[in-house]
Amino acid sequence: MCFSLLCFLKVEKKYLQNITKKLPVSTFIRNIKKLLFIITLTTSILNIFGQSKPTGNLQTNTQKCASVDVIDIYKKIVHKPARDSCEEAEKNDELHLAILPAFGYSLVTKLAGVVAGTIAFYTDKSSERKLSSINPSICYTQNNQIIFPILSNIWTRENRFNWLGDWRYYKYPEYTYGLGGHTSLQNAQLLNYSCIIIHEALLKHVYNSSVYAGIAYNLNYHWNIMEIGTAGTVTDFDKYGKTRTSVSSGVSLNLLYDDRKNSINPSKSFYSSIAYCPNFTFLGSDKNYQWLIVDVRKYFKPSAKSNNILAFWSYDWFTFNGNAPYLDLPSTGWDAYANMGRGYIQSRLKGKNLLYLEAEYRFGITRNGLFGGVVFTNVQTVTDWPSNKFQVFYPAIGTGIRIKINKYSGTNLAIDYAFGIGGSQGVFINLGEVF
Repeated sequence: MCFSLLCFLKVEKKYLQNITKKLPVSTFIRNIKKLLFIITLTTSILNIFGQSKPTGNLQTNTQKCASVDVIDIYKKIVHKPARDSCEEAEKNDELHLAILPAFGYSLVTKLAGVVAGTIAFYTDKSSERKLSSINPSICYTQNNQIIFPILSNIWTRENRFNWLGDWRYYKYPEYTYGLGGHTSLQNAQLLNYSCIIIHEALLKHVYNSSVYAGIAYNLNYHWNIMEIGTAGTVTDFDKYGKTRTSVSSGVSLNLLYDDRKNSINPSKSFYSSIAYCPNFTFLGSDKNYQWLIVDVRKYFKPSAKSNNILAFWSYDWFTFNGNAPYLDLPSTGWDAYANMGRGYIQSRLKGKNLLYLEAEYRFGITRNGLFGGVVFTNVQTVTDWPSNKFQVFYPAIGTGIRIKINKYSGTNLAIDYAFGIGGSQGVFINLGEVF
């Protein structure tokens, strides 16, 4: 769950043939070649990126300190001095800055250029301190897409307050597929728009070491909304209420429980977040309506003799007491880090309410910790419109590899391939675990 530093490399592929048809061997080979190219390119880029000091919650566990990561391999190849020990890295209080310029290619963006940065720092020297981070990036694509997020997680002294920021600008043509579960890839309609998203939360410590509560301001503003190539066709967007602009503006109440020691690569722990947001016209919204998001994650260690993890994720998103703008309805892949729904293209499902459940097993492959793997499955459903009933479920299954980028923070390069139904499948790349 890193802050989308490799947004341009996320590949989501859809096929219009029925899932029951056999995938041609030539197509499969082309997919494998593309996957190998992405792995090679991304690993080379991260060799450069990883030369900064560790920027995650440092793991001083002896076994993890003795493991090997990509940076160790790089330094060994070029005959550079060995890196700091875990103790030296943990004592380092400097500002950690990394900048990543790169090029990439995906089926969604075609050619793309990105410049991404990470600024990590501590606000005090207490033993219970938590790492603060600011993560900006900008991406420009051959499809004239602009993706510019700035995500932040800032802890004040003694962890009394937590500032959470999610600021994004998109110039973002994308395909949408209509409302509800009775849709298919053949329903694809190109939708072009620009948007600004500003979500800023302030949470205060309220109980033991893990419970925080607070408020957030949430703004979603879309403009220049246009459907492309739909002349003479009545789409669900038309039926729901087509507009050239849309605004959602509200103040949410947030409750958080988080006992994870490392959010980049959690071990045995529990996370739960509840956010309730009424949107009002007097705050600038087009309409009065409310949304509720419940995000729950649980991590188990099935065996005390290994570091393998069994993880579960539930993400439930509801809108009620009014109609949210079309582009602000719950939808596949529109969680904060765009990680929900591996196996399906972003915006594949859209409805007034969404339920999502995922399970993943994470295991080591090499004894030195450099390579690992995962197997996972998920299922999602949205309510049909206008009945507002859950009727169709969309499962997916997949597997992936993990390459250790930074052994101190536990950061992995995650490369996954997932299959859904109705012809949906694709490669999904992330820096850090998906959840």
